[in-house]
Amino acid sequence: MERDMTKQGPLEGMKVIELAHIMAGPVCGLMLADMGADVIKVEKPDGDDSRRFVPPAIEGESAAYMMMNRNKRGVALNLKDAQAVKALHRLLEEADVVIENYRMGTMERLGLSYEALREINPRLIYCEISGFGRTGPYAERGGFDLIAQGMSGLMSITGEGPGRPPVKTGAPVSDITAGIVAAMGVSAAYARMLQTGEGQKVDTSLFEAAITQTYWQSAIAFATGVAPGPMGSAHPLNGPYQAFETADGWINVGAANQRNWLRFLDVIGAPELNDDPRFASNHDRMQHLKELEEILNGYLRHETSQIWLERMEQAGLPAGPVLDILEMQADPQARYREMIVEVDHPVAGSVKTLGHPIKFSETPASVRSAAPLLGEHSREVLREAGFEPDQIEAMVTSGAVIAA
Repeated sequence: MERDMTKQGPLEGMKVIELAHIMAGPVCGLMLADMGADVIKVEKPDGDDSRRFVPPAIEGESAAYMMMNRNKRGVALNLKDAQAVKALHRLLEEADVVIENYRMGTMERLGLSYEALREINPRLIYCEISGFGRTGPYAERGGFDLIAQGMSGLMSITGEGPGRPPVKTGAPVSDITAGIVAAMGVSAAYARMLQTGEGQKVDTSLFEAAITQTYWQSAIAFATGVAPGPMGSAHPLNGPYQAFETADGWINVGAANQRNWLRFLDVIGAPELNDDPRFASNHDRMQHLKELEEILNGYLRHETSQIWLERMEQAGLPAGPVLDILEMQADPQARYREMIVEVDHPVAGSVKTLGHPIKFSETPASVRSAAPLLGEHSREVLREAGFEPDQIEAMVTSGAVIAA
């Protein structure tokens, strides 16, 4: 698919200072950068901790860091130095957005609280991403995906079934969701700021982001007073809607509504199951789901995944393979939708990364540049902020600023 590279993303003109590390904050910055914002990532002298998430590395550069920080410019400041803090103040005076995920009180100690920055830049959107939010009894706790998944209820509904050990989702969904939710909040606040000239604080957390993943299970708990448990790949409200074993692997089948249920029975050659009172309606099937799983697996194990998927596609039945990550990356739909793209890195060379998940018809998001080297753009960004070359070199010499 060809993309018009002359068109700019919908957030072109937004300037973002990212004071964030590892994942949730950088996801927020990544989303905004893909959509055209100028995101300046400010790192500590030894860099974002994800630079040390190795292996794997490509030519010595952390694959994890490069994934989370493409499309950003990089500045490294020693915020223990008053000159570095002064430089950061200068950047924030001209910024539209600041993203921070420091521990509670850190920004205040640096003189970078929302109240302080609002005095010098009333347009500033101050985005805070933390473990549990900046208010409430857990406000001072740190933020970790594993802890958020456990406390949100996610780990109680993930896994093979009752009585098994708790399982977190394979992806750090509270981190990633918090970053996406924060980017949504920043975009909404930015729209208002363009109308009124006033900034505001945007506050979200890993805990709240993980809770939003429990919509169905929370609805069940609200209605019944019973906490749902893990169901493997099955759906808590509709069935069959899950993974089934075939002769050579696994496939997912979405036969949840009555129409698709009947199509499913036709495809596998088992129309008599519709006459079984245990499976006559969705309510009946959910009451006898384990029995139904065993019966359906018995049918599906007689053919390969490819044969079943071809038959189901012909019948208009929702179904798909269970791909591993490499298979997903090679999938023609993922490729066509530009979810797998390449970008040139000054050290690692041509590296693959994930594309942006939103497609805009007139202002396309894009991956334009690789993740920065530590301090790669320090001189450039400070020069744009009004510092003279000799001032910049003095800060580099003193260690207040690290420049590649």
